[in-house]
Amino acid sequence: QVQLVESGGGLVQPGGSLRLSCAASGSNFIVYDMGWYRQAPGKQRELVASIDRTGITKYGDSVNGRFTISRDLAKDTIFLRMDRLKPEDTAVYYCHADRLHNGRTGDDWGQGTQVTVAA
Repeated sequence: QVQLVESGGGLVQPGGSLRLSCAASGSNFIVYDMGWYRQAPGKQRELVASIDRTGITKYGDSVNGRFTISRDLAKDTIFLRMDRLKPEDTAVYYCHADRLHNGRTGDDWGQGTQVTVAA
């Protein structure tokens, strides 16, 4: 298993910004695609954004143009810059990684970080 540690969540007013980070750690691993998912109460988990090792990104329709995902390959870390936040962005945000660990492919999830957008 590869450990994914998230940070940067919190409470922000509508229209504000937050930056999330997720760092992968462990031994004998290579991380491929990394991304952020979110889950609001009573809703299914959904893709927010993802990025592969070449820098190609994907965004969920509801965040496209407001959120930006980036990656530091050397540090196995991704970032999510969230601008113009809306109350409907309130959710637990989970980091996800597809990886090769000890010669086996798989994926891992972080523990989640709460983002609350409210006045």
